[in-house]
Amino acid sequence: MTRKISLISLQLTLALLSLTGSAADFTKGLDAYKTGDYETALAEWAPLAEQGDAGSQFGLGLLYSHGWGVDLDDAAALKWYELAAAQGHGEAAYNIGVMYQNGWGVDQSDAEAFKWMQMAATAGFPAAHRAMGDIFANGIGAEMNLVQAYSWFETGAKLGDSESNYDREELATSMQPDDVTAARQMAKAWADAFSTNHPDFVWPEE
Repeated sequence: MTRKISLISLQLTLALLSLTGSAADFTKGLDAYKTGDYETALAEWAPLAEQGDAGSQFGLGLLYSHGWGVDLDDAAALKWYELAAAQGHGEAAYNIGVMYQNGWGVDQSDAEAFKWMQMAATAGFPAAHRAMGDIFANGIGAEMNLVQAYSWFETGAKLGDSESNYDREELATSMQPDDVTAARQMAKAWADAFSTNHPDFVWPEE
């Protein structure tokens, strides 16, 4: 099975770095990563990761989970993802959720996948919102709840995830209008709470 662990925009992790020499070192690693020079990326990110930089920890997780510049090592990937996720890195938490969903380097566990996907969604990672929608739509890892599913697809779509938008519209065809309204209200409540700690977030109006 081809691994589909998230590789989305490592550039976003620059926002987690202070404007110091560490940011420059991270950027050097990122530039190397983009060109496939994973050995240089590893050399730049490893010291920063050891110092507690979440972006670099996430980067190491990517390298180990795919075997880029290092031997594929799920245990090492999990270690670095967990350290990054503990600092609020949503994409790292999402990738852990994917590992538990598929049993990559861990015992397959829908309950653990739910926990990590929920953490990633709380951090605002769009694909995690779609994953949470799938969980509730299919009743895998949580009790089936179409209102909850629509709500997560709604927030995912508002965060820019195109697949969430499609899933939301598809799900609406099997729901009552009042349930759709309730789901949208639930999604807006999530957005209001999220914007409290993320003032730059703007809820797109349709």
